[in-house]
Amino acid sequence: MINFATIGTNWITESFINGTLVNNDLKLAAVYSRNLDNAKTFADKFAINLCFDDLEALSKCDEVEAVYIASPNSLHFEQALLMLENGKHVICEKPLASHFQQVEKLYQAAIDNNVILYEAYKTAQLPNFKQIKENISELGKLRKAHIHYCQYSSRYQRYLDGEIPNTFNPEFSNGSIMDIGYYCIAFTVALFGKPKRIQADAIILGSGVDGCGAVLLTYDGFSVTIDHSKISRSEQVSEIQGEEGNLLIKGISVLDDVTLVTDSIRDLTLPQEQDQMSYEASFFAEQIKQGVINDEAMLQAKNTSEVITEIRRLTGVNFPADDI
Repeated sequence: MINFATIGTNWITESFINGTLVNNDLKLAAVYSRNLDNAKTFADKFAINLCFDDLEALSKCDEVEAVYIASPNSLHFEQALLMLENGKHVICEKPLASHFQQVEKLYQAAIDNNVILYEAYKTAQLPNFKQIKENISELGKLRKAHIHYCQYSSRYQRYLDGEIPNTFNPEFSNGSIMDIGYYCIAFTVALFGKPKRIQADAIILGSGVDGCGAVLLTYDGFSVTIDHSKISRSEQVSEIQGEEGNLLIKGISVLDDVTLVTDSIRDLTLPQEQDQMSYEASFFAEQIKQGVINDEAMLQAKNTSEVITEIRRLTGVNFPADDI
């Protein structure tokens, strides 16, 4: 078993831990929080006694081989770098860092220290993503894709009431393209690679982050239109169009349903684990066991970050972390 620690004590951390309980080689060994009482309260849920409120101490703990990071976006880089430089394998929540240069530095640190770094993007590991990849050739020559993810944030009313919750705060490297929009960009990059041209526009909130936006990514012979939003809601499915058919995709982050439409209509949807984070956890553990970073996953993470960094430049979304 691979003993791992968590940084962050929120719902997504709990989801990841539950995912490791599904046919996995990862075992929770320690919990970190800035507040030791919070760490102990969270650790008690899983009968874990080893708790930290000191990142340096965690990075040097011999009982921990790997670390799962689910802190605010702006903290990912410094926390991941500390762990990598101290020989810990790292799986870090998306986005891996605030901008592309930080992502490059993290992967170089992983290579230099002979450890694994993996951006926790579960969608590319789902059975239904593999269905899309295996069946997309039936569409013939690709021409267009429309990728949608618009979800009204539960924290938006707080923003409207005068607060600046983390999700709408540039201090935490947040906003729509770094959250909801990430899934759209990462899905596109995982399927088609890095685009040849990027165009983007956004609605910028008073706090300085984007509340929603639109992106046009151009490839050889086809284009991808992306709509993302944290301040509006949509039930629209995503679609990939070719000259001989189209793919309809419900839920671009979870891939609930995949339908192929050609001369007939075929449901391609496969059963998926309820704890979907089990797929990324297994993929991370397999890289540790093999002792090598997966090249495709590394390229996806770098390309996704490069595209998002350019989108922020085009739309004027700037973070304090950009100066670091």
